[in-house]
Amino acid sequence: MLQKLSINNYALIDNLEISFGSGLNILTGETGAGKSIILGALSLILGQRAESRYFFNQQKKCVIEGSFKIGAFHLKQFFEENDLDYEADTVLRREISADGKSRAFVNDTPVNLTALKALGERLIDIHSQHATLEINDPEFQLLVVDAVAKHDDLLNEYRTKFKSYKKATNKLERLISESDQAKADLDYFQFQFDELEKAKLAADEQVPLEQELYTLNNAGEIKRNLLGAFYLMQDGETAAIIQLREAGHQLSTLEKFNPKIEELHQRLNSTLIELKDIAAEIEILEQHTITDDARAEEVNTRLSLIYNLQKKHRVSNNAELLALQDDLSGKIQQAVFGDEAIEKLKQQLKTDKDELEKLAKTLSANRKKVIPAIEQQVLGALSEMGMGNAAFKINLTSTSASGSSSVGLSANGIDEVKFLFTANKGHALSEMSKVASGGELSRLMLSIKSLIAQNTALPTIIFDEIDTGVSGEVANKVGQIMKQLANNLQVITITHLPQIASKGQSHYFVYKDDEGATTYTRIKQLDKQERVLEIAKMLSGDKPGESALQNARELLGS
Repeated sequence: MLQKLSINNYALIDNLEISFGSGLNILTGETGAGKSIILGALSLILGQRAESRYFFNQQKKCVIEGSFKIGAFHLKQFFEENDLDYEADTVLRREISADGKSRAFVNDTPVNLTALKALGERLIDIHSQHATLEINDPEFQLLVVDAVAKHDDLLNEYRTKFKSYKKATNKLERLISESDQAKADLDYFQFQFDELEKAKLAADEQVPLEQELYTLNNAGEIKRNLLGAFYLMQDGETAAIIQLREAGHQLSTLEKFNPKIEELHQRLNSTLIELKDIAAEIEILEQHTITDDARAEEVNTRLSLIYNLQKKHRVSNNAELLALQDDLSGKIQQAVFGDEAIEKLKQQLKTDKDELEKLAKTLSANRKKVIPAIEQQVLGALSEMGMGNAAFKINLTSTSASGSSSVGLSANGIDEVKFLFTANKGHALSEMSKVASGGELSRLMLSIKSLIAQNTALPTIIFDEIDTGVSGEVANKVGQIMKQLANNLQVITITHLPQIASKGQSHYFVYKDDEGATTYTRIKQLDKQERVLEIAKMLSGDKPGESALQNARELLGS
């Protein structure tokens, strides 16, 4: 339920805070006082779009905040799915800056408007005289029947299995399409696969082959330069190793004169050992460097094959070619053995469908069982509200599978529901939007919502002047129905009728306050005496007499 609503800088409201009670909350006030402004502000935290031109002060941001008690609405899964912190007392906040930028928060966590709206729809249901779309929505009509049938666990089990069934059905369609395509392309895939398999590719062969070919193509130059290096180091008359050996001999004769010379001699000896090793390796490398035209041709042929395959398949290395080879192998396997997987999935789907149909038939039987009671209770409530000649019927029919006469499964089972109505005796039943006025639809919706509230947890319901067109005893009955509805949920009603206003547990008066040159919308909760006076004014005008005051007291039961 909505516990508190805080509005800052919106339309005629600079700063306003309302604490609502459980049960039936009444909002009254003169036309234009700002009741609709309060609803407009509330709609902002329910995800509606906002415009900064509605700000009280164009230089400040608008902030709307609502505190809700949500423990009874089973919303933990919604919070988990949207990565929000769940709190039994949840706060929705909307901030709109002067430049039109908007931010929304749930328990201080930023959310987008889509998530805010989805949550808001689970917390507040605003119904006005002209809001007839919901009552004509087949989904809503089926929800009414399911609420009275009280088979939530069965319905949730069915929907979970139906979701899996649809997922498997989509998979089957994909497998069949892929299998058909694979069969059509089998020869082409097989040719490509055979070509790659025959190449016997290795993921890491390209770079070593390229290096080997480069060496083979330059073998003469490599050999000459290696021989030259070896000659300069060891074979020449002035070879580096010979010169250094002689230098070492010179140092050895001087060691006795200076310890530092001995150390230098040892270092020179170490260098000579290293240079001899280098010269030996150069000699070995030179001897193994040969001009091999046959091997060069072999490597060049192999690399040409690799390059051609990479170019053909538009890849840059052998690893990608091998991945393509694996993919082709899978497509070939699918073309050859795909029918087995398809047949296996078809059998599983048949089993799943049989189980779903069994559950759907149970759901359908439950719905058929409660329809007479729904019709009776709705007609009873309509009769109390002055519509004794009304007729109301619920048609439950089976859905048909596309393109056939067999029963089709949907997310809600095998049933389609249609509400038919007429407000006048002797007139044919038809869809409600075609035969009912706004006031009649409002009373019908009130009857249905009252019925739902007896069987399930509903969010807060706000009725925005849906009592238009009724008066006298009918208005009293409408108020009584609202009061009964409020036994099961929070109801907030904007009304101009004293018969309805007197039924509320909490009564709020919306008025304009002119301070200097500025007009403000204000609201206050009325005490017992203030309620008597307000209802008396609703009965007879701004200056009620004693009879109006007495009538107001009688309506309030005091």
